[in-house]
Amino acid sequence: MLCMAVPPVSADVMFASTRFPNYKIGANDQIVNANENGKLVSMKEVIAKETAQLLEQQKRLSVRDLASKFEKGLAAAAKLSDEAKLRDVTCLEKHVLLKKLRDALESLRGRVVGKNKDDVEVAISMVEALAVQLTQREGELIQEKAEVKKLATFLQQASEDAKKLVNEERSIARTEIENAKAAVQRVEEALQEQERMSQASGTQDLEELMKEVQEARRIKMLHRPSKVMDMEHELQALRIQLAEKSKRSIELQKELAISRRGEESSSSLFELDGTTALGSHLQIQRCSDSAPQLSECSIQWYRLISQGGNREIISGATKSIYAPEPSDVGRILQADIISDGQTITLATTNPVDPAAGLGNYVEALVRRHDTEFNVVIIQMNGVDHPSESIHVLHVGKMRMKLSKGKTTMAKEYYSSSMQFSGVRGGGNAAAQAAFWQPKIGVSFVLGFESERERNAAIMLARRFAFDCNIMLAGPDDRATQKT
Repeated sequence: MLCMAVPPVSADVMFASTRFPNYKIGANDQIVNANENGKLVSMKEVIAKETAQLLEQQKRLSVRDLASKFEKGLAAAAKLSDEAKLRDVTCLEKHVLLKKLRDALESLRGRVVGKNKDDVEVAISMVEALAVQLTQREGELIQEKAEVKKLATFLQQASEDAKKLVNEERSIARTEIENAKAAVQRVEEALQEQERMSQASGTQDLEELMKEVQEARRIKMLHRPSKVMDMEHELQALRIQLAEKSKRSIELQKELAISRRGEESSSSLFELDGTTALGSHLQIQRCSDSAPQLSECSIQWYRLISQGGNREIISGATKSIYAPEPSDVGRILQADIISDGQTITLATTNPVDPAAGLGNYVEALVRRHDTEFNVVIIQMNGVDHPSESIHVLHVGKMRMKLSKGKTTMAKEYYSSSMQFSGVRGGGNAAAQAAFWQPKIGVSFVLGFESERERNAAIMLARRFAFDCNIMLAGPDDRATQKT
């Protein structure tokens, strides 16, 4: 009895619980239904920290370094697993010893009394406390073991993936190297082929170049710049002389015609004054004091295709001043002056000449869809228009429009009722005025900025109207234009 007595336990020992843990020892000293509640120990934290560091370093390591790290981690995990197994064996031995010690103390408590019995009970409490701590430690080790197994599995899978990735990258690199070698070989073959072709065609190109140089030299000898310039200057001088002689010839013809009319009728009363060209105007003037006043005479203008041909009356041209319009180009103009039953006929010596550069100007305007001319309304429906504000006459491919700002005075498509011609009568500004009748009952007399603008507007409108199968002319000129 004295030999089996348990020495007293120090009073400063603290026990977490006074209850002995509920566990059993099975076959081969294995613990069954162990309590797994408890806190994690530092070993698990270390393993978790190691895993986090590995995952963080995975982003900046190369594939080969990553595979090496995973292999090292796998070895470390295997080592930790072995250490956990050893701890399980040690814990198992501790549980067996504590179980045997508790059984001995229980048997001893029934055989002792007094103070020894109290010491035995305290010892039993201490053993139970140690068993509780051991159980908590055992649970932590079991959980740590599971974590280590998971980590080992993860590291093993990662190592296999890294090896696969290394093999794939290696195969891709080999493929790219082979492709690059093939591309370099093709380029070298192409360069060699091009060099052979250039050498073969170099001689032929040189011969062709020599032929072209010889031909250029021959052409240069035939067309020397000095001779060409001399010929151009001579032609220019001849043109100037021809123009001066033509002008002088026209003046002489006029003087000859006047002298002939003077010989035929020494009592000539009237004459035509002005240039027979588009953009100017002709005026009937008295030649003697015995001639009647023009205001007391009846006047009518005509156009002739040729000297001695049929005359065509110019409707509305009954004034002493007449400005030729585009329809008169190439024709001879005549004027009949009737006074006291006597008719005096005056005629131009030459046909009406076209205005210089007007044809090219109109051809340039034809390319536009719409051309604008600044005009002033002189008369509206035969009544003088008081306002002298600027209006805009639009001559388009399909219609004509007269407007001022956003206000439209008239807008009509080309039709058989539309008329557009020069003003047949008036003062010195007749060459800048035009008559426009958009439709029956509406008419305008428009003043343009210049004679060229007026004639260009008339020619452009008649060109567009002709494209629409409309013969645009002046008053009572429809039949004349058709013929």
